[in-house]
Amino acid sequence: MCQPRRVESFTRAGLHFDVTDVGPDLPDAPAVLCLHGFPQDRSAYDAVAHRLAGRGVRVLAPDQRGYSPGARPPGRRAYALPELVADAVALLDAAGARRAPVVGHDWGGVVAWALAAWHPDRVASLTALSQAHPDAMTGSLLRSSQALRSWHIAAFQVPGLPEQVLTRAGALERLLVHTGLPIDLARGYAERAATGGRLTAALGWYRAVPFAGRAGGRGRGVGRVAVPVTYLHGWRDPFYSPATVLATADHVDGPFQRRTLDTGHWVPELEPDAVVTAVLEHLSRT
Repeated sequence: MCQPRRVESFTRAGLHFDVTDVGPDLPDAPAVLCLHGFPQDRSAYDAVAHRLAGRGVRVLAPDQRGYSPGARPPGRRAYALPELVADAVALLDAAGARRAPVVGHDWGGVVAWALAAWHPDRVASLTALSQAHPDAMTGSLLRSSQALRSWHIAAFQVPGLPEQVLTRAGALERLLVHTGLPIDLARGYAERAATGGRLTAALGWYRAVPFAGRAGGRGRGVGRVAVPVTYLHGWRDPFYSPATVLATADHVDGPFQRRTLDTGHWVPELEPDAVVTAVLEHLSRT
């Protein structure tokens, strides 16, 4: 058994990442890795972390690459999915967590799916929030409304223009509110995104999509997942077509549950109890 170590930060490849580490650090206490999406940060999991810590569960929630001030490398290849997954593995190593339940929302969900597919020895279970399996999403692009729902991915490829649009007159805040995020949270995320080159770095995740394969190659996809998966999806989420949501099960070989919530895209902030329930159910089976 790995000896747990408290982690307020960790370093990988010369980059410095900030981490929230709450809950017990006893050798037998489970550690859950929580990965945020765009344009959030680790605070997206504050309510989830508080609840899990109260149930004796340790929570590791990093500000990921592009969000931590010390981890904003230049160039879109620096944000390729293999790098993001390697960051997550490095955090588990730094925390002394040999194998952990993983929770991922939005882009953090993409990282979580890939982590589970590529490193199943490090992932005890996956709770995917508002994020279908990436290969299900790719496969349904031309067979459903998914391409229209993913318009922003193409728009974000244009260098410089998205930054200008999103930081003008509260545009990012309005977009987040329009998709269901409470205004106080939307304002906080938008204000933090506008500082220190953070928005450009965060958009690097979208701009690195052509390099998303495991070895950085094109068209290789994430691959199948064998660990137990719970997929929490808000039926009012505008970013995923029903075809994409339903196709996710086709990419999972292990136990799979899909739960539809009466909410939109922002599940960690708006439905923390549902997230905690899913995580605790996975822990009860290990």
